[in-house]
Amino acid sequence: MIERYSRPRMKRIWSDENKFDKWLRVEIAVCEAWTELGVIPREALSKIKLARVNLKRMEEILKETHHDMTAFLGSVSESLGDESRFIHLGLTSSDVIDTALSLQLIESAELLSQDIKELISALAQKAIKHKYTTMIGRTHGVHAEPISFGFKLALWTEEMRRNLQRLAEAKKVIAVGKISGAVGTYATLSPEVEEKACARLGFVPAPVSSQVLQRDRHAQFITTLAIIASSLEKFATEIRGLQKTETREVEEPFAAGQTGSSAMPHKRNPELCERICGLARLVRGYAITSMENIALWHERDISHSSTERIILPDSCLVVDYTLTLFTSIMRGLQVYPRKMKRDIELTKGLIFSQRVMLALIDKGLSRQKAYEMVQRNAMKAWKGNKNFLTLLKADAEVTAVLPHSELEQIFDEQYYLRYMDDIFKRLGLTEAQWKGGIAEPSDFAPRAI
Repeated sequence: MIERYSRPRMKRIWSDENKFDKWLRVEIAVCEAWTELGVIPREALSKIKLARVNLKRMEEILKETHHDMTAFLGSVSESLGDESRFIHLGLTSSDVIDTALSLQLIESAELLSQDIKELISALAQKAIKHKYTTMIGRTHGVHAEPISFGFKLALWTEEMRRNLQRLAEAKKVIAVGKISGAVGTYATLSPEVEEKACARLGFVPAPVSSQVLQRDRHAQFITTLAIIASSLEKFATEIRGLQKTETREVEEPFAAGQTGSSAMPHKRNPELCERICGLARLVRGYAITSMENIALWHERDISHSSTERIILPDSCLVVDYTLTLFTSIMRGLQVYPRKMKRDIELTKGLIFSQRVMLALIDKGLSRQKAYEMVQRNAMKAWKGNKNFLTLLKADAEVTAVLPHSELEQIFDEQYYLRYMDDIFKRLGLTEAQWKGGIAEPSDFAPRAI
C-alpha cells in the first residue's frame, strides 16, 4: 500500500534499478582509484566505465548462484571483455553493498528533509493565521486554561524543526563508505583505494570497519525516522481528539463525494490521521529491529541483511508518505473558532480559577487559604453546573477581599494570549517571513535540540 501512495522519487531510490546502478557506481569508483594508483590500465578503465547491468540476465544467474553479488558481477562482466577481470578487484560483497546503501540512504534523507521543510511551512502559516484564535487548553483531557490554536501549531512547528536537525545528524552518520576488504583490514587493497573511491562518491570512509559498516549508524537513521513518525502520530492524535463530535473544533479535509461509512451516510471520520497513527507504529517496530541488527557475530554475519531489505526501504517510504499526507491535512484543515469559543464557556468560568486564587494571594492571603476559598466555589460550580463568577460574587469571604469589579476583570480570556507575540518572535514565526509559504533559509538551518 505504501508504494502506491509514496511519491515517485522515493520509490525510484529504492528500486532494484537504482540499487544495482549504485552497486555499479561503487565498482567503477574503485576501478578509478586503482587506475589512479597505476594498477588498472587507463584503456581498460575507459571500457569499464561503459559497463552495464542487465537485470534480466542477473535474475537468470541468480537462480544458479543464489548470491546476488555474484549474479550482479556475472551480468556486468558479460557487458565487458577481458577488462572485466578488474571489476571487484580486492573487494568483498559488503564493500559494494554497504557503500551503495549509504548512497541510497543519503538520497532518501535529502528527500525526507524536503518533506519536513514543506510541513514546517504549512504549520508555520497556519500557526500565524491562528495566533489569536482562542481555544481551551486541556491537561489530562480536562479543561485547563485558554491557549490559542496558533500556539499549539507553533509547538508542532518547533518540534518538526528539531526533527529536521535530527535527520541532518543521522544523514551525516550514515554518509560514509566502506572499501576495506573481507574483514576490514585492507589486506587485498589499501586505505588509499578506499579514500579515493569514497571521494569520487561524494563522502568519506568510515574511520574503521569490519566486513560491514557498523549497524549503529543504520539504527540511528531508522530511530530518527521513528521519532519523526511519532511526532506525526502526536499531531494526528490531537486532530483526532479535536474532531470528536462532542468537540469538533477542527476537522481534517473531507472531499466532495467522500464517504466515511458504508452503513452511516452522515459519518465524517478522521481516517487520514488514523492512518498516520497506524503507520507510526510500523516505523517504531522497524526501529527495534534496526537496534537488534547492531549485534552481529564477530566481524559480521548476515542476520541483519534480510531485515534491512524490508525495514530500510519501508521506513523511508512510510515516512515520506506520512509527511506528505500530513502536510496536505494541515493545508486543508478546517478550523472552527466559534466552536472553540463555545467550548471555552462550557465550564461557566471555572478556567479562571487560578487567576482568582493568585488575585487573593496578591491581596495578602496565604496560598492555602486562597486555594480553599476558590476550590469550594469551583466544586459547587462543577457539581451544580453553576456560573463560577456568580458563585464567587455570592461568597462574602471572597468579596471581602475582591470586590465585584475586580472579579469581573479577572474573567478575561484574552489575558492568556498576552505573550503570544513574544513566543512567536522567539520562534521566528512572523507573517512577513512566512507569507505565501516562503521562508528564509535560516528557518531551515540546524537548530539546537
